[in-house]
Amino acid sequence: MDLTFLDIDNRLAVALIAAIIGALLSLVVQRILNKRGIFTYFVQHYQIGESTDDEVFGTIRMTWNERPVSNLYLSTVELKNESLKDYEDVVVKVFTNDTYLWTEKTEIVGTTQYLRWTAEFEAELFVEQGEQPTETQWDLYRRERKYTVPVMNRGQVIRLVFLNEVKTNEEPNICLDILHKGVKLKLRMPLPEIMGVSLPAGTVAGYSLGLVFLWLVICFIETAWIAAVLCLVYGLFAIVPGVILIKISRWLRDFFGS
Repeated sequence: MDLTFLDIDNRLAVALIAAIIGALLSLVVQRILNKRGIFTYFVQHYQIGESTDDEVFGTIRMTWNERPVSNLYLSTVELKNESLKDYEDVVVKVFTNDTYLWTEKTEIVGTTQYLRWTAEFEAELFVEQGEQPTETQWDLYRRERKYTVPVMNRGQVIRLVFLNEVKTNEEPNICLDILHKGVKLKLRMPLPEIMGVSLPAGTVAGYSLGLVFLWLVICFIETAWIAAVLCLVYGLFAIVPGVILIKISRWLRDFFGS
């Protein structure tokens, strides 16, 4: 029997399947590369002082330029580029409506560089030598900052630390705003991490893998007590495979996005 046509059909089928898979992979990679950039940030506050009046134990007073300060906080803001793209000349705006921003410290984490005010913001706060800031300038300085980030690489973290005075008895409310092409900014809550992976994410991924592990145990382990012990051990350490899975997925994402 002549099998030439069958061989040709098989080669054509393999070539067609390979072409389809290649096209799908190309679409996935392009989807990843063209995905909108995501920047995330979180804010943590630490109260470092409070002015009080006590008839028995005395009075505690904090002042700023001879002016009494009631509630003094140290607030840390961390901004991270979560996307697969690098960005240039990103303007970061810090603003508040219930807090006086006083001194500041900025840092591009992992480098020796720090952030500088935008030229526009610096011009608004410029004071001639020997002169004093106007009320408008004081008001702007107390409620807002604008910085220029020359390069915001993928995974890059920016840290901003502000000594501030809150006007109310609540914690300060300090926010970020970014208006940059292709970038979306999201507020996130600071979460405990294991090996760079948030605890909730690692837990969810670990227990999701646990379903696969359970299926394998049911299929291949016939002794009940061995199956029970294996499931118990996995349950105790489920977060470990979850963290490994997330780190592998991140590696694949970075590999296709690089």
